[in-house]
Amino acid sequence: MVTARRGKTAATGSEEAGSAAKGPRVLKKYPNRRLYDTQTSSYITLADVKKMVLEGQSFEVRDAKSNEDLTRSILLQIILEEETGGVPMFSTSALEQIIRFYGHAMQGVMGAYLEQNMQAFTDLQQKFAEQSKGLAFSPELWTQFMSAQAPVMQGLMGNYMAQSKNLFSQMQEQFQQAGSLFPGMPGFPPAKK
Repeated sequence: MVTARRGKTAATGSEEAGSAAKGPRVLKKYPNRRLYDTQTSSYITLADVKKMVLEGQSFEVRDAKSNEDLTRSILLQIILEEETGGVPMFSTSALEQIIRFYGHAMQGVMGAYLEQNMQAFTDLQQKFAEQSKGLAFSPELWTQFMSAQAPVMQGLMGNYMAQSKNLFSQMQEQFQQAGSLFPGMPGFPPAKK
């Protein structure tokens, strides 16, 4: 969280309690499509917002006129730029599969499944980074390190796979429960007898 700057009132000289409110950094989006950072009192670009995401800064994007939350829209713009600019993360098939879940009764379950898998993968990545902290690698040292890490990586990947399997099982159970609630509805398996 970012704390707002404190100012002094002219009349009392005391610090304003209201300006010290804690919360995420607020970015305002204006009709001219420019983003304004209220913390630095300056205009910023999508590249600056991406940097904030990479640094783990808490922020929200608000429409300057309506105060509508536009954070997701801005994050999706960054993803679109990344997907069209370099090496895409999502294949065409993966994007098609994601799109198929919009409007489907299991949309919420799929969103939770993807989010939990992303978190599990991030945790795995952090554990690996902690284990390799402070090491400078040549190709030979990297090979030695990876061969020594094979049991550790197998354990970490095993944990990730087990967690992913559990999440998938939970999703299947919810899918089957929904099928029994909506028999004959397209997209749901018939109820087991």
